[in-house]
Amino acid sequence: MSIFVRHNFCKNKEQKSGLTLKKRIMKKIVIVLNLLFVLSAVSCKKSTESGNKSIIKTDSAETMVVDNNGKIDSSSMHSTTTDIDGKKNEKTDFVYKATDGTLVKVVFANTPTENTVAITSNKKTFTLEKKETKEGETIYKKDDMTARVKGDSIHLEQGNNVIELKRTKI
Repeated sequence: MSIFVRHNFCKNKEQKSGLTLKKRIMKKIVIVLNLLFVLSAVSCKKSTESGNKSIIKTDSAETMVVDNNGKIDSSSMHSTTTDIDGKKNEKTDFVYKATDGTLVKVVFANTPTENTVAITSNKKTFTLEKKETKEGETIYKKDDMTARVKGDSIHLEQGNNVIELKRTKI
């Protein structure tokens, strides 16, 4: 009888110690996982002072344009201004409509190195450089293409083709 009791006692003790060993291992695993989670959360936290301090970006989703009469223009635009080392880079996107109803995306870029207009239609983009401004009209040219921007209209000339664009709101 005593052997039987002793055998059951040892078996229960092994089961208990096995359970406690498993519990200790599980506790350690949980502690390690929690520690890794906390460390990853702390290491991913970005400070507002960190990063490239010489770039400041201002983004406005929609801006109402006021015409010469002080009335709000019905057109909307998307403008992005970036300040890199004190040099201002500005890109302004507009949607224009051709006389045939085709929508055209027009992006005006003003940076210290370039003043351009990029006109995109039918998955083709034409980028023209600013040549002159006179009497409220800005002229952009590249090769045989000329864009004359005045107010909310663009007069495009390419060879004998003339296309009139008016700013619109989608």
